Amino acid sequence: MRHTAGLGELLRYTAELVDQGAEQVYRDMGLDYRARYTPVMRALAGGARTVGEITDASRLTQGAISQTVGLMIEQGLLRRQPMAEDARKSALALTAEGQALLRRLEPHWSLIFEAIGTLEAEIGHPLLDALEATARALEQRGFAQRLTEVRGLHR
Repeated sequence: MRHTAGLGELLRYTAELVDQGAEQVYRDMGLDYRARYTPVMRALAGGARTVGEITDASRLTQGAISQTVGLMIEQGLLRRQPMAEDARKSALALTAEGQALLRRLEPHWSLIFEAIGTLEAEIGHPLLDALEATARALEQRGFAQRLTEVRGLHR
């Protein structure tokens, strides 16, 4: 019996393929860098300062961002510092090493979006637009609700 991959499986597999390719290029560039750092780096480059702001910018879970931030602090790319407006809270800042890495990554990210464009041309679909529309639809009516509705149709 042939198993047909479901949405979650295909999304995870596609993400793995993208991350593997990106990490290979980072190694080729001589960087000790994980693809999972990119949402944090891009959010910080865009002005985010806290885990919450990075979570909002990236749409990843707070747990995933916190875990990634911890790894980046261990690697010496980030540091926590008290926020001027509320010393009980901390802001994240790139270390000198993190800033140097960001300068190397920003031109590479432009190439990544060009590569995505070639992928979209090859498959004949605006992949980023489709994923964005999918995310918006699921934010409006979650997958659990959709499953419940379909289950109700089969009773």
